[in-house]
Amino acid sequence: MVILLCFTRVLDLGGELSWFGPPRACAFSHGERVELWTTDYVITHIKLCAAQNERYPYRVEGQGSSQIVASIEAGVRDGALRPGQALSPIRDLAAELGVSPSTVATAYRILRDRGLVTTRGRGGTSVSLGPPLPVRGPVQVPAGVRNLADGNPDPKLLPDLGSALARAGGRSRLYGGPPNLPALIDLARTQFEKDQVPAEAITIVGGAMEAFERVLGAHLLQGNRVAIEDPGHANLIDLARMLGLEIEPFTLDEQGPIVEDVERALRRGARAIAITPRAQNPTGVALSEERATEMARVVRRFPDVLVIEDDHATRVADAPARTLTGNQQLGQWAVVRSVSKTLGPDLRLAVVAGDQRTIDMIEGRRLLGTGWVSGVLQSVVADLWSDPHTDQLMATAESAYTERRHALIQALRNRGIAGQGASGLNVWVPVPEEHGPTRRLIDLGWAVSAGQRFRLNSPPALRITVTTLLPHEADSFADDLVLALRPDHRTRES
Repeated sequence: MVILLCFTRVLDLGGELSWFGPPRACAFSHGERVELWTTDYVITHIKLCAAQNERYPYRVEGQGSSQIVASIEAGVRDGALRPGQALSPIRDLAAELGVSPSTVATAYRILRDRGLVTTRGRGGTSVSLGPPLPVRGPVQVPAGVRNLADGNPDPKLLPDLGSALARAGGRSRLYGGPPNLPALIDLARTQFEKDQVPAEAITIVGGAMEAFERVLGAHLLQGNRVAIEDPGHANLIDLARMLGLEIEPFTLDEQGPIVEDVERALRRGARAIAITPRAQNPTGVALSEERATEMARVVRRFPDVLVIEDDHATRVADAPARTLTGNQQLGQWAVVRSVSKTLGPDLRLAVVAGDQRTIDMIEGRRLLGTGWVSGVLQSVVADLWSDPHTDQLMATAESAYTERRHALIQALRNRGIAGQGASGLNVWVPVPEEHGPTRRLIDLGWAVSAGQRFRLNSPPALRITVTTLLPHEADSFADDLVLALRPDHRTRES
């Protein structure tokens, strides 16, 4: 639109304006609608538009809900709308586009159901922290900066895949064969039963996230509630949103989930609950025996609830296996064990034990998709699990991660900073706010994860992956974190 003020001041904002009437009035034309505005009103409107443009710089377009959805999807995909970025309030965007608020509300609802945006009541609508789109321009760790943000295991503590690949052979697998390698199923069954996990029904999937998606998709419908740890696994939170599930968060302490929180979530109608019994990501919490007993007692009172256990770190967790499934007569359950942290993320494989119906539904859905997990991958994992050298390497990795985790926690404690990490690969550090310290640590040569992507209602924190942080480096990092937490931070060079 073009706005004429006092005959002389013209601002081109795209559109048409015609002058008529007394000097204190002007007419704004938008399509067939004509509105008479006083000059004071126009000036106020310009100021509001400027403020809106500064706060919501991406220009959403469209005259129908599907067009608005497509416009916002394009912004997310192209990187113009970043994860966590706020979108215009419904009424403001409706006024800007010249459509009804219900049209914008419908568009936001569609985007929310697809997991692209999240809504928090009066907190407004924002782009999801993990939108299910191939977002361009991922944040890269600058050259020369130590990466303590990615959650990876130490590559030096992973097995060499060369010999296992050679032993897997070169025969191509054809259609019609059994989807699961019997040798791998037998090895998985032995491990599950050793940890008191019932193992009558087991299947193999392409990683932990595939397992979560297939299990949740088989049991829950869009709009159902799922109870998830807070803070918790960021990808699982994003997956739940993408599936259109309502998240019921529950908090944790040093022994595991807070039982009262879990019971509250289940009473509010959660149809499923996902827990991490050890090496909880991001906090490192490990479920105590007492808490596991209390949790099992609560879950038994809700026999229709699906229980999912994410035991992703297994033999490098530095914590005993705990489960709610052993002898508890759960109706619907799945225990997921990925090999990413123990054998390497590129082996996209996880084994799943569960009740027979759940395993059947997973396999039925898999047959309609990938059909089976690569026989080569299954053979490699079976070979590595059968090799005594792999056992020795995982014991070495577990010891190293424990030493590195303890060294960092102690270095932080010596400087008056609390760090949490009873098991696993990470240390969780509560902070007053996340983004300032994260940016300052980059200046000082360290990349860590801001806790926002892991949090629902829990307070700010940083996640520090310790897998490559050697014990003698802990003091140096802790010193720099002290600097980064100061509001008047200056880099060492300055």
